[in-house]
Amino acid sequence: MFITFEGVEGAGKTTAIEAVARHLTSCGEKVCRTREPGGCPLGQQLRSLLLSAQTRLDPLAELHLFLADRAQHVAEVIRPALADGAIVLCDRFTDSTLAYQGFARHLDLDMLRTLNKSATGDLEPDLTLILDLPVQEGLRRVAERRRQTGCTGEGRIDDEQLSFHEAVRKGFLFIAEQAPSRVCLLDAGRPREEVLAACLEAIAAHRPGLGLVQ
Repeated sequence: MFITFEGVEGAGKTTAIEAVARHLTSCGEKVCRTREPGGCPLGQQLRSLLLSAQTRLDPLAELHLFLADRAQHVAEVIRPALADGAIVLCDRFTDSTLAYQGFARHLDLDMLRTLNKSATGDLEPDLTLILDLPVQEGLRRVAERRRQTGCTGEGRIDDEQLSFHEAVRKGFLFIAEQAPSRVCLLDAGRPREEVLAACLEAIAAHRPGLGLVQ
């Protein structure tokens, strides 16, 4: 089973994935946690370019770097893990390309869909959990995290204008509306325990045979 987690900056995807992975593992499931960019060795190198606050990229250059990461990631990590029977939990995937490069960077959506299909070999998630949060609250969380950790090296996208992040959220909401059978929209403003419960409920509803316990 291939599950992707999407959302605006600061929505809590990483926290949710960690909690879901722990729960699935405790239920005896084999789990593969990964992310984009950076889920494979090539992606780790590209991540430093794509997210560095010092990097300046043309939208098309940015797009193709993300796609290069995705093609290698699918071939090297995701497909092998799925073939091995693992539940793959991925922090961002093709929907992020539509939201960020499409809705926020204004690249053609049909072109992006075609390129996504090429990069993934037509691989699509079985389930996508979009953690929805007002943009300003997400950016507040990001600023607080950066203050606490002192980590500012991956701030290129965080530091975009508010209108950029609002366009990203609009993109995710559009995706959720267009693909209701695959996408579950979750309120990321709730307490962490409630967000985890909502994630597990969505997973169990999509694949009852997993036998998740609360």
